[in-house]
Amino acid sequence: MIQVERKAQDRCAKRTSRPIQLTSQAVHRLVRGKASMAAQYNVVFMLGPPGAGKGTQSNIIAQTFGYDHVCVGDLLKGEVKQPDSAIGRLIKEQILSNTIVSWTVTCPLLERYMKESRNKNFVIDGFPRTQDNFDGWNLTLGNKVNLQCVFFLSCPFELCTERCLGRGAAGSGRPDDNEASLQKRFDTFSNDTVHILNWYEKRGLLRTIDGAKSIEEVAADVKSHFIKL
Repeated sequence: MIQVERKAQDRCAKRTSRPIQLTSQAVHRLVRGKASMAAQYNVVFMLGPPGAGKGTQSNIIAQTFGYDHVCVGDLLKGEVKQPDSAIGRLIKEQILSNTIVSWTVTCPLLERYMKESRNKNFVIDGFPRTQDNFDGWNLTLGNKVNLQCVFFLSCPFELCTERCLGRGAAGSGRPDDNEASLQKRFDTFSNDTVHILNWYEKRGLLRTIDGAKSIEEVAADVKSHFIKL
């Protein structure tokens, strides 16, 4: 069973996420029709706490094995930038209120992206993070893709925080790479994502990697599992 380091876990305050009240049918219409995927797509999930190296390792997989790296956060931000997107306005409101965007928004965007891509292989970075994400994925996309495995980059909270604050100081981080926001993001991981990892572990899909190692060492460990897929 996946466990969060005790020092970090003690900091985590329990909370209940409230998904956006929006039907999946409405969102499908707003993203210009229901996406349909006739082909089978291969998918790998890359999960871990903030600062564990999910984006870096996903990029390495993309470059090495020809997978399409899909960052859910970037998909959401891209939709926000669309001036006439009702979905984008909804996402912006949820981000400003510090609410995790519901699967009724995220999953249709993922499905549309996969449909429009010329690739059939995807590494999805930072998803599913919550039970809402997990349930929505299984409901809308679970039977349309081949989930090959789930990588979990394990990394202590203290090191994750150090990395995030460091990249923020260097100008290469996220706008919310600050201690208060990092604590909330780690709370989400500890309270929500860990349960999802345990579910995948019981089904033999989880590959746990020591994310505290160097980028090169982590990449080597990830590749050693990837070539067996």
